[in-house]
Amino acid sequence: MTSSALQDIIALLGCPAAGNPAQYLYERAIEASELDWRFVTCDVAEADVAEAIAGARALGFRGCLLSGRLRAAAMAHVASVSPSAAFAGAISLIEQRPDGPAGHMTDGRGIVEAVRAHVDPAGKTVLVVGADACGRAAALEFALAGATSLVVADPDAAAAAGLVEALAAVHGTLASTIEWAAPLAVPDHVGIVAICPRPSVRFSLEALRPDLVVADAILAGQLSAAAAQAADRGCCVVDGIEIHAAQTAIEFHSLSGIEPDAEMLREALEEFLS
Repeated sequence: MTSSALQDIIALLGCPAAGNPAQYLYERAIEASELDWRFVTCDVAEADVAEAIAGARALGFRGCLLSGRLRAAAMAHVASVSPSAAFAGAISLIEQRPDGPAGHMTDGRGIVEAVRAHVDPAGKTVLVVGADACGRAAALEFALAGATSLVVADPDAAAAAGLVEALAAVHGTLASTIEWAAPLAVPDHVGIVAICPRPSVRFSLEALRPDLVVADAILAGQLSAAAAQAADRGCCVVDGIEIHAAQTAIEFHSLSGIEPDAEMLREALEEFLS
């Protein structure tokens, strides 16, 4: 797909693309890795995602990141999808392969790897707040990481129940739902809370304990209200910056074979958001 005489190109396909830190992070990682690569950011309408993916392949791009509504829309326009992408119903990364574009979903791995820096998920019960693509990806990755059981909470009871059913079918994971309430009480047997709600969902947590690890997947310059509550109660909070840095490191390694410095990526994200 590429020639040594040409620069490899990675693209962000966003809907919308404005405000996404991907180019800022990748340019840092590319420079640190001494690669002669370039990163471009493209705003793509959802209706044009098929043409965008085909164009990136025709132009020899090494890979693409996807954001917003394009993540679900791209599912029908790649040659293959990873198990995590199939489970989540969304794609965050497209890798160009000889047999066509391959779609991956890295949100869940980013969350689990960031949490793993603080506690081993194996043997823990995990409460996943949110049953959309990010929540589904996180639930699957925690199950694969050895979580004893999962508890799912979502304002859409059918979506929560669907995730529990899918976990049982795919991995045989012990999973259950809890009723959505305001505030949302963390069950006593839960050791890790993964916050993966849609941005429009506002909620708070109660029954927080200092021994809890709370991962806030929302990328922002400050903690979400629920994660801030957890920090106030003495919980170990893994913020969206740490999670996004871990996810970017996973994606960069997938495309380059090089392990970037996650701390460097975190510092770059902090700079971007400030």
